[in-house]
Amino acid sequence: MVNTSNQHRLLTAEELPHSDDTPVDNELQNFIPNLLLNILLDIWSARPDWFFGVDMAVYHDQKKPAIVPDGFLAVGVPRYTGDGGRLSYLFWQENNVVPLLVIEVVSHKYNGEYEDKLESYQQLGVLYYVVYNLFAGRRGRHKNRQPLEVYKLVNNKYELLTGNPVWMPEIELGIGCESHNYADWEREWVFWYDENGHRFLTEREKIATAEAAMLQMSQEKEQERQAKEQERQAKEQERQAKEQERQAKEQERQAKEQERQAKEKLAAYLRAIGINPDDIT
Repeated sequence: MVNTSNQHRLLTAEELPHSDDTPVDNELQNFIPNLLLNILLDIWSARPDWFFGVDMAVYHDQKKPAIVPDGFLAVGVPRYTGDGGRLSYLFWQENNVVPLLVIEVVSHKYNGEYEDKLESYQQLGVLYYVVYNLFAGRRGRHKNRQPLEVYKLVNNKYELLTGNPVWMPEIELGIGCESHNYADWEREWVFWYDENGHRFLTEREKIATAEAAMLQMSQEKEQERQAKEQERQAKEQERQAKEQERQAKEQERQAKEQERQAKEKLAAYLRAIGINPDDIT
């Protein structure tokens, strides 16, 4: 009798290759997805229902080779799965949740991002397919390409969307590119944006913004302290001026009193010698 108990057993991530063992040929293939991941870790820090994989094998069929995008976003799955995290993204272990977004960075050795990979993700049912191409506008296959192209699955076919950034309502995020200094590297980078087209800040920018806000607050408090000190000094000067005025009036009063006393003394003397002071004009 043949034992059939394992015939339909689903393979685990430990039993499958974790990547395609193809080395990247430019830094951006790591930098760009990790930048998106790091920003997402901040803006979605309170959400437990998403996962962003970087250079990770994605299996939709255990009998077929994995697809290994530079980056992908799945929503509706646990953020973390155990202490070690995921080795690969296996559909049958993720309740068949298809990633909502995949991003590919065109490398020096062209890997069919606009043909083979596009077709693969289209068949897989990935809603948004994003291609970043640092060679856009150059001769050959890159001549008519834009640096960032965002495709949306409409009626099972990808349609190229326009705009920069592109708003993705199903994800409630926008994606676009702009020139920026990230990791001390001034160039064009891919970022997440809000519905109003405002770019979400990197961790360094948020720290710098917080430090600038604290410095501004400190300066405002110092300005407030100086203003209060100036007000105190002005009041003190006013008090001193009033005191000087009071002293001047007191001196004037004393001078008049001394003059009155001198007149009385003179009048008394005149009377003593028989002269009526009232007769003196």
